Amino acid sequence: MCGIVGYIGHDNATPILLNGLKRLEYRGYDSAGLAIRQKDGSIKATRRVGKVANLAAALTTEPEDSGLGISHTRWATHGGVTEPNTHPHASWNKKIFLVHNGVIENYQQLKTSLLAKGVTFENETDSEVLSNLIAYNLEQQSEEISVKSVNKAIRTSLASVEGTYGLAILCSDLPDSLFGARKGSPLILGVGKNEMMLASDASAIRARTREVVYLDDNQIVTLNHDNFNITTFEETEVVPEISTISWKDEDANLGDFEHYMLKEIHDQPSALENAFRGRLDMEEGISKFGGLNLSRQAIRHIDRITIVACGTAWHAGLVGEYLIEKYARIPVEVEYASEFRYRNAPMDKNTLVIVISQSGETIDTLEAQREAQRKGYHVIGIINNVGSTIARENDGGIYQHSGPEIGVASTKAFTSQLLILSMLSIYFGRTRDLSYADGCKMVDAIKELPNLIKQTLELSDSIKAIAKKFAHYHDFLFLGRLEMFPIALEGALKLKEISYIHAEGYPSAEMKHGPIALISEDCPSIVIVPDDETLKKNLSSVQEVKARKGKVIIITDSHDIPSSLADELIIVPKAHNCVRPILMTIPLQLISYYIAVELGKDVDKPRNLAKSVTVE
Repeated sequence: MCGIVGYIGHDNATPILLNGLKRLEYRGYDSAGLAIRQKDGSIKATRRVGKVANLAAALTTEPEDSGLGISHTRWATHGGVTEPNTHPHASWNKKIFLVHNGVIENYQQLKTSLLAKGVTFENETDSEVLSNLIAYNLEQQSEEISVKSVNKAIRTSLASVEGTYGLAILCSDLPDSLFGARKGSPLILGVGKNEMMLASDASAIRARTREVVYLDDNQIVTLNHDNFNITTFEETEVVPEISTISWKDEDANLGDFEHYMLKEIHDQPSALENAFRGRLDMEEGISKFGGLNLSRQAIRHIDRITIVACGTAWHAGLVGEYLIEKYARIPVEVEYASEFRYRNAPMDKNTLVIVISQSGETIDTLEAQREAQRKGYHVIGIINNVGSTIARENDGGIYQHSGPEIGVASTKAFTSQLLILSMLSIYFGRTRDLSYADGCKMVDAIKELPNLIKQTLELSDSIKAIAKKFAHYHDFLFLGRLEMFPIALEGALKLKEISYIHAEGYPSAEMKHGPIALISEDCPSIVIVPDDETLKKNLSSVQEVKARKGKVIIITDSHDIPSSLADELIIVPKAHNCVRPILMTIPLQLISYYIAVELGKDVDKPRNLAKSVTVE
């Protein structure tokens, strides 16, 4: 979840590292720090609690560095948010400096062993154990310190470590070397001209180079100014595969928007168009995917689908359950990735597993994928990040092509996931028993979707006014039926994430089974009321709320709802059921955004959250 940036080259490392950290700040921002080799040969570490701006303010304007350094933004796991707990961490003898993403599960056992050998510690983190362990094993070697001896110390140390890590490492005795290691936490090598970089995310590298190598688990990399070498933990040489980052710099720029979240909400017409471009066949009334690695015959033999995801992606999976069951007639179960691999639930032998992860690095989802593959199931992924670990390891997949999503609260990635699941429902349905006519209607609806979203975004000013009226309530209920129930869950999550207001999502009909006790003048309800077979039932739920003096915001595509039934009415364009959940999501995103802005919250970097969850 934290961010790593390392640099070795002929330019000053400090501004390069700071720029990389700013691009990674959405991954973690409890504290930030860097360690730079100075021109006099010493290594100077600077660490500050808070955002990267605090670190930048603490540095001199003309750094005397030699073009070698490592840096880190932290999302706290072990130890409080304090300067001593901030990375980089130095070994007790100042031989090893490192930054670490991940969790060392046996750190207490390792720490006790090192303390018994006279090694001293300065903080509460599991990461400091790694710097001291590597330094201790380096000290035990009789040979002179060299690239070879440091690599040996790293291997020896990591052999005794249980847990996950992405590491960037400096040795004070080696002025021309930077080391990295990876197991379970992403690490990327950037290959530049007379310079090399390490990072936990490609966005930190993109300003310097687009040529990258995605490291695999159990690999160690050694870098100098113009070369690198990758080996496995068993010292086997690895032939690198260099990839090119496809995202453009302008994709991650704010432009004229105040926040990334607002920009990404308005990016959705183009993001969704990118998701379906080249994937719709009008003549056949079907969607098409090139990377599933599933034959038509194999699809016809699928007895069940299990969708595995976390957070917002889990909500997308729930919508996918309704759509796939309705249009493809395949039973679907949706599992929390964090529960899936520990439950050991029985699954039909002809089960297809679909994992969903925007980053492609979500550790719970990655481990769930590995567990499913271990048991012989075919796993496909819905992923936004090309080259990510989940994408590289699954059996087939679909890239979202949404572009970088910087705001921690997912918007365009979520609706892109919904769209791909809708297209999968067409693909599976047409392969089984969905009619040609129905397939054509769905394909038409998807092609029209970007224009419908643009029309919905034109409601922004009126939604902003509604948000201002409701910003100072402390509790909200979000209600919906069928595929709108997961959209209600997502609306509640968005409000919680960025405004810190308590919110709950429920199926509308479940109100009278308990949650109706919460209804009062101080607890507004946001009710999603599509113009379908649930319309009258949803309006009955609204009447129950109004009878108890609850305030109601209705989001609908019907023009026949009396305005007197709701305190506020938001009407979106009519659309086919296969894309209607996407349109209903847009007002919920805007409501949450404008409430958070009204309350003065940090919309793009909400407290305690990180964009990519790479620790269990």
